[in-house]
Amino acid sequence: MIKVVIAEDDPQIAEIQRRFLERIEGFELAGIAHRLEEAEDLIEILSPDLLLLDIQFPNGTGFDLLRKLRADNSSIDVIMITAAKEVNTLREALHGGVFDYILKPLVFERLQETLQNYQQHLQKLHNLDTLAQSDVDKVMPRNSPAEMPPVEITRLPKGIDAITLENISRVFSQRDSALNAEEVGEIIGASRTTARRYLEYLVSLGKLNTEVSYGSVGRPERRYQRSN
Repeated sequence: MIKVVIAEDDPQIAEIQRRFLERIEGFELAGIAHRLEEAEDLIEILSPDLLLLDIQFPNGTGFDLLRKLRADNSSIDVIMITAAKEVNTLREALHGGVFDYILKPLVFERLQETLQNYQQHLQKLHNLDTLAQSDVDKVMPRNSPAEMPPVEITRLPKGIDAITLENISRVFSQRDSALNAEEVGEIIGASRTTARRYLEYLVSLGKLNTEVSYGSVGRPERRYQRSN
């Protein structure tokens, strides 16, 4: 079992995360902290494998704790779950070595996908004795050849946010099946209208293809699939 600590200052959101975690096989909740010092104590005492970490706390930020953990050579892995959508915040999280960065509102399928990827990541590391470059490529998810090519985010049009765009790109990097805007919105925690705006932008870039299908009542819908 992978032991998990949740660090989230909002008790209701922490409870949602707890309930989601209970539904995912292979993970065990070690404790919940609503303050940074509580999280630090739980990590020191319980030695969990994984920390689900928010950024905003009344007495500091999740980055304060992350930097302290890294300075103390803590082996705990970190997944950030936050409402912060600034690109600089994402960069800071990546520099801190987080495994993933999930935007609120948290969607069960998104958390499940991340935790299952984390399980596979640990299993790959466990099975390695020595490293070849091919082994490193398998362990480092950002080097996976199956991923969609990265989207250029230096000049995005109005109404297109870099992090949301990256989240939608990641959805199609991990599957070959076609999805409609409503399905994509449910996965990333956004409305159908918002998802469609980003999907059409990716179509314009040639990253996605579209097809028109007809549902049970004969209404046409656009479905989106990764370009080959």
